[in-house]
Amino acid sequence: MRNRKYDEIRDVHVTPHFQKKAYGSVLYKQGDTVVLCSAQVIDNVPDWLKNENSGWLTAEYSMLPGSSESRIFRDRHHVNGRSKEIERLIGRSLRAAVDLKKLGPRTIWIDCDVVQADGGTRTASITGGFLALYMAVQRLIKEGKIQENPIKYQVAAISAGIVNGTPMLDLCYEEDSQADVDINVAMTSDMRYVEIQGTSEGEPLSEEQLHELLSLAKKGIMQLLDIQKWVMEGVQVHSGDGKE
Repeated sequence: MRNRKYDEIRDVHVTPHFQKKAYGSVLYKQGDTVVLCSAQVIDNVPDWLKNENSGWLTAEYSMLPGSSESRIFRDRHHVNGRSKEIERLIGRSLRAAVDLKKLGPRTIWIDCDVVQADGGTRTASITGGFLALYMAVQRLIKEGKIQENPIKYQVAAISAGIVNGTPMLDLCYEEDSQADVDINVAMTSDMRYVEIQGTSEGEPLSEEQLHELLSLAKKGIMQLLDIQKWVMEGVQVHSGDGKE
């Protein structure tokens, strides 16, 4: 099941600028989970923000039909509950990275399309989504549409869980399906929590176990933040060990 240590993240491979026409995009691969994250800019904001002198950031998430062993049906008429919950998680997490006032009256849409699912699609969407956001902001600055960088922090996310009594970091699908407890954690680059989601499927989670899982998540997120930095600096990333 696992060919790495319990506290190691899966290999990460990031292909920046995967889509030429998006303001920012990455193909983000973590283990066998692959997510296409793109950022587009629209020069307006929701009606409830019209008089607030503020921008907005929101997200959409979907799993492509061939991303799972059984065909995923497209959301033709409505977004299913799971996708909507994940969209809100991605949006909340990435808004924590941005001073929306500095965006001006525009909206950044982060689209996260799961090409292949093997656990951790929502956390991969946040980590890859931040990179797409960063690229979009850099382009806005280059084009003179905003004068000041609105990004306050990096944001990255990862899963952890207890599988057969053992705390583990960055669960693949097989591990997640067997986990007694699993959590998803999003943090900023100054090591503050944006989101903690946790569920016990078996035995209730003790405070000591929670602290252990949060410690594992923090370790993994610190590695992902480094990988994000390398991508932002133009370094090609091909593995969880970092640079090419």
